[in-house]
Parts: sequence; structure tokens; C-alpha cells
Amino acid sequence: MRDPGDLDISVPEVLALIEAFEPTDDAHAVASVDQTLELLQYAAFPFDRVNYDPGHVTASAAVLSPDRQHVLLVYHERLGRWLQPGGHIEQGDATVQDAARREVQEETGIQLDDALPSSLVTVDVHAIPSARGEPMHMHFDLMFHFTAPVRATPHEGHQALWCPIADLPRFGADRALMRGVARALRAASFSRD
Repeated sequence: MRDPGDLDISVPEVLALIEAFEPTDDAHAVASVDQTLELLQYAAFPFDRVNYDPGHVTASAAVLSPDRQHVLLVYHERLGRWLQPGGHIEQGDATVQDAARREVQEETGIQLDDALPSSLVTVDVHAIPSARGEPMHMHFDLMFHFTAPVRATPHEGHQALWCPIADLPRFGADRALMRGVARALRAASFSRD
């Protein structure tokens, strides 16, 4: 069993990242930012996946195709839904962005280019139902935008696909994913100009 204090993520760096995020007119993101800042300021181990009261920080990715017409989705067995790739912070993740990038590679087999810019596109606090010996708890998810260097095919054995952005509602995309993709598109346009 590892020591929960051995995760490499810097709380002050994550606080600064979230404080710089502008949720604009997104009331859920505003509330999620406040809740996540409180978790980071008061929880002893905010990144540890066994911190269930109230929960822990996770990292996810809105990965756009190079032409910005598709977003990468994975099928989440436990929740029975198509979602953006993402998951828990692990030992060896130097930043939350690194955790999101690692999760994309693990869940899809697609390698992201480290040189391409990423940005925080939404903060979403949501409940995770109890299962597999874990109690119900909260995920304080930080979603980052990435653009894939090529629209590679997810590796065989991964339940992943490139979803046309216009088809996100048909795939059951929740409001947080829709808002994250919209912000990712704006970020991709801005970084391209």
C-alpha cells in the first residue's frame, strides 16, 4: 500500500490553475470551481483516489481531432456511458495535465504530442455511485483540451471512438462534456491563430 502523500502533484500549482480559469456564465462550473478550491485548501490528500470524504481530484481530456470535427470518447463500463477519457491521479504524474494525457493513452492507445498546447476547459464536480467496495463519493474533475496530432484509430481492445462533435447529444454527452468541448474548440481556434 502506498503512502497517499507520495503523489507528485503540487497543490499550489493546481490552485493557481483553477483560480485562473474563467467559467463565465456556467453556473455549474462556477460552483465546481468553488468546491474544488475548498477541497484543495482543506483536504489532507485531495489527489488520493481513496479520499472518499468528500472525494478527490481527477483529470480528463477533451481531445479534438486535427480538423476539430471530432472528439475522442471512451465507453465507461461502470457508468454505462460514453465519456471523455480520464481518471485518477497516479504516482509519477507531475501535473494534472500529465494525468489527463496518460489517461488518454491508457484508455485509447492514442499518443498525444507533448509539444501541442493544452488548457483547462472546465471544472466539474459530480457524484460517483458506490461500487466494487467504494462508497459513493465525489470526483472533482479538471478537464483539459488537447488536439491530437493525427486522427489515429484507437487500439483494438479499447472501447473508444472519434465522435463527430455534432453527434455528442446522440452519444448522451452531459452538459459538462458539451461545455468542455465548446471551450476546447475556442481554445484550438485561438492557439491556431
